[in-house]
Amino acid sequence: MKGILLAGGAGTRLHPITRATSKQLLPVYDKPLVYYPLSVLMLAGIRDVMVVTTPQDQDAFRRLLGDGRDVGLRLSFTVQPRPEGIAQALVLARPWLAGSPCTLVLGDNLFYGHGLPALLRRAAAQPSGATVFAYAVRDPERYGVVELGPDGRAVAIEEKPKAPRSRWAVTGLYVYDGDAPAIAAGLAPSARGELEITDVNRAYLRRGDLRVERLGRGFAWLDTGTPESLLQAAQFVQTLEERTGAKIACLEEIAWEQGWLGADDVRRAADAMGRSPYADYLRRLAEGEARR
Repeated sequence: MKGILLAGGAGTRLHPITRATSKQLLPVYDKPLVYYPLSVLMLAGIRDVMVVTTPQDQDAFRRLLGDGRDVGLRLSFTVQPRPEGIAQALVLARPWLAGSPCTLVLGDNLFYGHGLPALLRRAAAQPSGATVFAYAVRDPERYGVVELGPDGRAVAIEEKPKAPRSRWAVTGLYVYDGDAPAIAAGLAPSARGELEITDVNRAYLRRGDLRVERLGRGFAWLDTGTPESLLQAAQFVQTLEERTGAKIACLEEIAWEQGWLGADDVRRAADAMGRSPYADYLRRLAEGEARR
């Protein structure tokens, strides 16, 4: 299983904040936004990740993330020349995937909840098909919406419907078998000139191979595409971290827990970050490992 992190787009809903930098590089409390979706892939046990960026932002992502070895990953980068739909990421990553199944996550989505890694691993263990993750919202007309039958299986998927037939929004997290890039490459652009991820999901639905995992109570899904939602995400992270003393989306901690990094690696990462609270957290983590 490989991972694709889509960090493209112009971020126009956040202008003027994003006129000079990528939305996914903006801070969400104490770390860049891109850390949060990247942490989801890591929690799923995925180490090979392709980051899809804009031409003007790729160097900044490389400066931030390097080649991934500092957090136990193997990162690759590719450019999305123009924002032509989420499904375009599958087409761009097709040669790199080389037939491998993949998990695709949007770079501006934040997921939190006990049990999320288990859901991801269960989806990744499926021999074929696709899995989408749905979340109940009060304004489903803003999202791709999945209608579920009595047995919990998908019946229909609509993109931003005027009269939604359910409250279950499809989140920016998708698990696909090796057929997804070819399906995406065969799509016709929508009326807005994009390759729609909803059309990829519909293709799996038509062949009876689309599963839906519902993220119920105890899970949080935050889409940070507006100033209001970006602030809410920062407040959410700050509140949880202050209350628990544990960090959300600390990449080095996840890599350490997965066995990809040792205590010395964590110390080196802390030293590279100077005297920041994030660095202090890593030092405490390394000291705890040393005492074991």
